[in-house]
Amino acid sequence: MLLDVGGETLIERVVNEFLRSQVNRIILVVGFEAERVREVVREKDVRVVCNRHYREGMAASIREGVRHIDPETRGVLIALADHPWLTSETVDQLVDAYRRTEKGIVCPTYGGQRGHPVIFNLEKYGEALRQLEGDIGGRQVVESHQEDLLEIAVDSPSVIRDIDSWKDYEESRE
Repeated sequence: MLLDVGGETLIERVVNEFLRSQVNRIILVVGFEAERVREVVREKDVRVVCNRHYREGMAASIREGVRHIDPETRGVLIALADHPWLTSETVDQLVDAYRRTEKGIVCPTYGGQRGHPVIFNLEKYGEALRQLEGDIGGRQVVESHQEDLLEIAVDSPSVIRDIDSWKDYEESRE
């Protein structure tokens, strides 16, 4: 999260795009090197919570984030910090779709492939998100509720392009 991507750290880049979007509140769940990440975003309008169980996988971070959501919140957009090319425009496209649909899950696609971030209706799926286990995130909720899924085709590969390896990072610098 602290690697340089175009003059910003990866986490700054992602947070800045969300701050420019229609998203109401940002809860940043940190784990590994939590204090260093917290320091990078300390002046931003972001609530930082520490997931001490981050080694358990993505589900632990989702559980921790959902635990800190205001009870009046209707939907949660779950984003990954390793998607530095995601733009506020793409985020807004998903938020707009969520506000217009009766579906409980909104997911972007690019080239027919599902990506991130994903929006979940908390009334329908809050408990399922709180019960997640392992490192596959909300995918099991999406796969279990295909009938309640709205896929939104976007024009940006940013929803499927992430940095999972040093090779990905090196390619991003090119």
